[in-house]
Amino acid sequence: MGFKRTILPEELPRGEQLSGDLAGIGMLVATTPSKSPNIENTVFAASIEGINSDLRTLSLLVDWIDLHSDRLNADRLIKMIKENSNERVRCFWKAIAQWKKKDMRLKRLVRFYRGQRLDLLESGTEFLIKRKGEDDRFEGTCLRVPNETLRHRPTDILAPEELAKVHDAYRQRIMIGPSYRADMWAHLERTGAISASELARKAFGSFATAWQVLRDWSILRSTK
Repeated sequence: MGFKRTILPEELPRGEQLSGDLAGIGMLVATTPSKSPNIENTVFAASIEGINSDLRTLSLLVDWIDLHSDRLNADRLIKMIKENSNERVRCFWKAIAQWKKKDMRLKRLVRFYRGQRLDLLESGTEFLIKRKGEDDRFEGTCLRVPNETLRHRPTDILAPEELAKVHDAYRQRIMIGPSYRADMWAHLERTGAISASELARKAFGSFATAWQVLRDWSILRSTK
């Protein structure tokens, strides 16, 4: 049977698994951190939980994005969001792209939501905005967020140099760039040699990229 590439995992993390994965990518969550969880799976799952009801998770996610968005594999994240039909999730990520407009990698996210501005809260948005104003991170975006609705505590997020110590794929993304190649290299360093097809599946990348990474990694291993 030929290799068939996948973009979405069989199941996104939820509940305790999501909490552990959030901690594993550097968010201050009171649980045991997962070991180097997939970054895009984690932030995508957090956006679904957060935009629907969990403001604590959404607050952490927004602060994480502010600090670490340069390390996102934008290609995969965009493909994941494209396959999601939830309008609120699409609106949230469009708002992120509007906020982070200097990051041209995220520009395609703007296409995925064409509706009117949505309120983050189910009720009371107009009153709170008149009283406290809008969260300046989302002002002018497709998402209306009253100021102080999302707690802004950057100290709840590990700095890049700290996250690189505990998350091997994040470290590789700093060295190689935020790509499938970086994640594949991290997998090989963690587990040793595996087949190109298995490596591609683990990193949600293409067979061709996995084959090249496996070849290059094997060359360097042979010099040790």
